[in-house]
Amino acid sequence: MLTIEKVDTNNKEQVKRFVELPYRLYKDCPQWVPPLYVDAYTYLDRKKHPFYEHSNVDFFLAVRDGQDVGRIAAIENKPFNTYHNVKKANYYFFDCENDLEAAAILFNRVIAWSKAHELNTVVGPKGMGPLDGYGVLVSGYEHRQTMTMLNYNYPYYQQLIEAQGFTKEVDFVSCFLPADRFQVPERVEQIAQRVKQRGGLQVKRFRSKSELKAWAQRIGKAYNDAFVNNWEYYPLSKREIDFVLQNILTIADHRLIKIITHGANADVVGFLFAFHDVSAALQRAKGRLFPFGLIDILLELKRTNTVAVNGMGILPKHQGHGGNAILYSEMGHTLFDFKQFEHVEMTQVAETTEQMRADLKNLNGLEYKNHRVYRKVLE
Repeated sequence: MLTIEKVDTNNKEQVKRFVELPYRLYKDCPQWVPPLYVDAYTYLDRKKHPFYEHSNVDFFLAVRDGQDVGRIAAIENKPFNTYHNVKKANYYFFDCENDLEAAAILFNRVIAWSKAHELNTVVGPKGMGPLDGYGVLVSGYEHRQTMTMLNYNYPYYQQLIEAQGFTKEVDFVSCFLPADRFQVPERVEQIAQRVKQRGGLQVKRFRSKSELKAWAQRIGKAYNDAFVNNWEYYPLSKREIDFVLQNILTIADHRLIKIITHGANADVVGFLFAFHDVSAALQRAKGRLFPFGLIDILLELKRTNTVAVNGMGILPKHQGHGGNAILYSEMGHTLFDFKQFEHVEMTQVAETTEQMRADLKNLNGLEYKNHRVYRKVLE
């Protein structure tokens, strides 16, 4: 018998079942990287996660004969809908056994929930903030997940979703840049140097993590402003910006964070966020920081040969004036000057950003993962 349960986020046992389902589902999958339990539980904590201050989220479990076989979240992002003048619901945290009936009952509940909230379209996977990876993996299953910046799923997810009448909304492509092929074109370097010599745009590098933290609020404002033309944009609240910055600063190496400033006041107008890929250590930790997970992650910072770029942007008014060239130049220096990395991964570049995709190909980047966001218009 198949039933569906709405998760009471004050019920510790139900929350535990929702959080732990993917750990069972993927326990034998060598490509899956488990999130830390402390992070996974935060999404269902209505007091801790800032998204609940302005929007609605509910969580559901599909249960067959007493065993949890699937899960999903239904989300109404009110600031997004207001900004874009739409009535969209999102789904996220879809995990399911290869069970078409279970997938159907989960998505039907999301659709019913959306109609009850007077929403007319369901889009997803799309989560509760800019750090949540977009989409369902539709190619590149053989590659390990890049930490928890990207979603990983089994190939059958695509069939389960499309069987519910969902069609493509947008693809997010990730690029792989091996050091032996990576090359910043001389023209790009020349543009970057000319722009910096003119004094309009400059690169700010950080000498310590404390200095990086001192710039955090200015970086956060630039982060919020840089993506106003992007498909996924909505204006983040101050608490959401703080939440994003806290998560970034927790794992950041100050030497891998670069910002672009403009003018005498050193206004932040662009940024490059890169991180050591500690996926292997996260797999060994199996969601737990203690007793040895944290130590292993810290050691992996020195062992890993891959750096992940998960955040690169420049304010629209400074695009086309050499800012992009500076960002690509700095990405090259991150790879070659650090004396540790053999690979760069650029995570989730929207297919609609045609110029960036063309730029990455000019840098000899290989598109090797594709995540698809789906939509369904409700009748």
